[in-house]
Amino acid sequence: MAKLSLFERRRLRVRTALRARAGGRPRLSIHRTGRHIYAQIIDDAAGRTVAAASTLGVKTSGANVDAAAEVGKLIAEAAKKAGVTTVVFDRGGFLFHGRVKALADAAREGGLEF
Repeated sequence: MAKLSLFERRRLRVRTALRARAGGRPRLSIHRTGRHIYAQIIDDAAGRTVAAASTLGVKTSGANVDAAAEVGKLIAEAAKKAGVTTVVFDRGGFLFHGRVKALADAAREGGLEF
């Protein structure tokens, strides 16, 4: 087996811990690149994406903290439309600060519980 990067090891560790604590709740998964930030709510039991949002459809330019907060608001609205109120937060291999934290805080303000 090939050696995993530190990011991949951290991502797998976070995902494993989430599975133990999820209790059937959908997962709010975050992905961050240099240009964009993506969020999707995934129902692992059914194996489908319930709601999604990203900076691809947001008017703010770039993938800064303000854009991440906007995506957090959008994902909270999309979750409400889909009937989801509680989720587990999957930060992937990303550290919980900066854009990831801004997205999480905005999603909480929008009504998601995690």
